[in-house]
Amino acid sequence: MQTEKVVDHIVNWLKDYATSANIKGFVLGVSGGVDSALVSALCARTGLRTLCLELPIHQHINQVDRAKKHITFLENHFANVSSLEVNLTPVFEEFKKAVPLVQESEFLNLTLANTRARLRMTTLYYFAGLHSYLVAGTGNKIEDFGVGFFTKYGDGGVDLSPIADLLKSEVFELAHFLNINKEILEAEPTDGLFEDSLTDEDQIGASYAELEWAMKMEEKGKKLSDFEGREFEVYKIYTRLNSINQHKMKPIPVCEIPVHLRN
Repeated sequence: MQTEKVVDHIVNWLKDYATSANIKGFVLGVSGGVDSALVSALCARTGLRTLCLELPIHQHINQVDRAKKHITFLENHFANVSSLEVNLTPVFEEFKKAVPLVQESEFLNLTLANTRARLRMTTLYYFAGLHSYLVAGTGNKIEDFGVGFFTKYGDGGVDLSPIADLLKSEVFELAHFLNINKEILEAEPTDGLFEDSLTDEDQIGASYAELEWAMKMEEKGKKLSDFEGREFEVYKIYTRLNSINQHKMKPIPVCEIPVHLRN
């Protein structure tokens, strides 16, 4: 990949889109992970206003520290970057009190994790509305179009997706080029939505390198029967998640009324 040219291409794409839409800048959540670090750095390079939000909800201190260090780096190098911390933990706890109490379960934990993501999305759009900004998405190609590893109307609720055509390995390549904090580059990827800080690999059952391999195999038209051992397991994980999460990747289905029923 021609890294420098790819960086320039994304930065110009962001700037052109915002300018043509008569929008003043961008807002995004910075989590302490490589995806949001890269997107915030790319937005900063447009010269347009870039608001970086920290939106902790019972967040692990390591994630918070990485996010703060990255934001400080951006603010020291780009005059157009500003930041705010909005602690959503009390909001999340009040929400849990407002809904009926249910028995602890895997479904409850996942639902509450998705609720965290949707509270963050709501907050991002609050600031986007106040300042006439676009909400910049931080999903990469594997997450958005491979296994659907994002929350519908949570971190999937954005105005534009600057890195959604980049594989995770390519995200790291661009992040290295832009001198993203070493701690972020070496941290295990996590969505930060579970209180026990599960990594992405813990949740998915495969690493991003393995998922990239599986995506390439799918593009070649391979079938599960073509593999064995670990490759079989990884391809099975990938194809299962890709199938069950198609509802996230496709437009909302619309029930179209036949013309003859309108007469």
